Amino acid sequence: MGILIGLEHVGHEWPGKRVLEDQTIGINEGERIGIVGRNGDGKSTLLEIVGHVLDPDAGTVTWRRGISVGYLGQSDELGDKDSVRRAIFGDVPEYTWASDARIRAILDELVGDLDLDGLVGELSGGQRRRVDLCRVLCHTWDVILMDEPTNHLDLAAIEWLADHLKRRWPAGEGALLVVTHDRWFLDEVCEHMWEVHDRRIEPFEGGYSAYIQQRVERERQAAVIEERRQNTLRKELNWLAHGAKARTSKPKFRIEAARALIANDPPLRNPLELKRLAVSRLGKQVIEMKDVCFAYANGPRVIDGVDWLIGPGDRYGILGANGAGKSTLLALMTGALAPTSGTVKIGASVRFGFMSQHLDALGEKDDWRVLEVLGRYKRSYLVGGKMQSPTQLIERLGFEQRELQNFIKDLSGGQRRRLALLCVILEEPNVLVLDEPGNDLDTDMLAVMEDLLDSWPGTLLVVSHDRYLMERVTDDQFALIDGHVRHVPGGVDEYLRLLDEKDDGSSAAAAPEAQKDGPSRPAASGLTNQERRELKKRFDAVSRKLEKTAGEPDRLRAEMAAVDASDYAALMAAQEALDACLAEREDLEDEWLELSERLGIE
Repeated sequence: MGILIGLEHVGHEWPGKRVLEDQTIGINEGERIGIVGRNGDGKSTLLEIVGHVLDPDAGTVTWRRGISVGYLGQSDELGDKDSVRRAIFGDVPEYTWASDARIRAILDELVGDLDLDGLVGELSGGQRRRVDLCRVLCHTWDVILMDEPTNHLDLAAIEWLADHLKRRWPAGEGALLVVTHDRWFLDEVCEHMWEVHDRRIEPFEGGYSAYIQQRVERERQAAVIEERRQNTLRKELNWLAHGAKARTSKPKFRIEAARALIANDPPLRNPLELKRLAVSRLGKQVIEMKDVCFAYANGPRVIDGVDWLIGPGDRYGILGANGAGKSTLLALMTGALAPTSGTVKIGASVRFGFMSQHLDALGEKDDWRVLEVLGRYKRSYLVGGKMQSPTQLIERLGFEQRELQNFIKDLSGGQRRRLALLCVILEEPNVLVLDEPGNDLDTDMLAVMEDLLDSWPGTLLVVSHDRYLMERVTDDQFALIDGHVRHVPGGVDEYLRLLDEKDDGSSAAAAPEAQKDGPSRPAASGLTNQERRELKKRFDAVSRKLEKTAGEPDRLRAEMAAVDASDYAALMAAQEALDACLAEREDLEDEWLELSERLGIE
């Protein structure tokens, strides 16, 4: 395994903040590396330095001779007057790529709905992003660097991208560095993690889940060491406090050792935290939709015949492809839009807290300072049994005192989203409506927000393409498909299966003659790509269920042991529950083994 790119003693500083200092690290063949860290700690800077997009202030970045490196930045450099075709392929003749099945598959997935002869300048932001992603994936690279590749992609496209990157190079070849807040994507694609924090790069083995476990263990060990250091420090400080006369009679090295302990007191990393604030009392009726339809002027129906009852305390996630109408559905539910037909009834006691994916509420305040925005709210709130001001709360979300004087237009995307979330909560709503709340947030901040939403006592409605966030904070998921809302008890996996079935049905209807010639040629394993994807989804779902129910038999046995031995009915019920649990797990294990054999997983 050879090294492809090496960083030696690299350092870089932006005005007012040093993000990297004297860092040496390498990227080897076959490595798939995810880069995580807080917003502003230098993740994108590191990626730009590795890609020779940015020259570091200190140190060197060396590429192995002859390698090619593809780079996807957060913003594209596509020419507005170029056609989509030229933006992707440049001057490469069409005959060299049009016959390549791999490239055709990429085009179909990412830009199949676009006119290749259309101008880039006429595309939306999301469409431009897909064109830029297509530009990178359609070419051959030894190393690919990607900054937030899942932005503007829906769940199906994110799953496709993860599968593509996993199969792009043979084992032990190529390298991938990716900055993303999508934790499912990191777990699915990456085998190594780099955490950028406190001006250094800290490597971890394994994907995102393994990284979190290792980080917790390292922090636990560091806490033990720090506790010992503090105990020693207290003893030395107590000794020094005995006065000048006593110190003159003690060995000089004791004084120097105590001073060294004080001087080496490490600064604490800024903790991110936001406990639950009070909410208004919610009545029995929240939202009731009856035969709701909506269509924009001279357009088809976006929402078609929706009947939906949402009660107090319901925690619902809404899934759907880009352009399916999720934001329109939220606007109808909150009364921001009137339905074309049908009725929407909103309870009298409902107080909505709405955060749009474009942060519309902050968009009108670009010339305000953060302090001015916070000054619109009450002076204090009861949080965790203590009264706290809005400025104290925003500091608990990672803002520093000096940043409170910054203008809204000068904030990073993550800072704007944190401020917007706090502003929504300070309104003390009882129905929280979040449209893509995870955009621009780093993984630590996402965990903080999820922890807050876990304890949310009101009704919660979430639209998100972030699987972790969706499945963590909502109890039930609903899919918006062809204007209709459908409950998906199986969550994201069931939703993706429905999309595949829908696509298969459309393909069969569009090309019946092709089916007469027989099924598509199977892969070497005997499975078509479509069949493999289906089996892999089911395998992942079964694995999660097994993991989730691993401790259930022991819990039921403990409950049965606690039942009064003379209560035969209770004992029988407990035994039946245990038998059902064991039977369910046995079925899951059998299915897991069968799927692993068909997929060739050892």
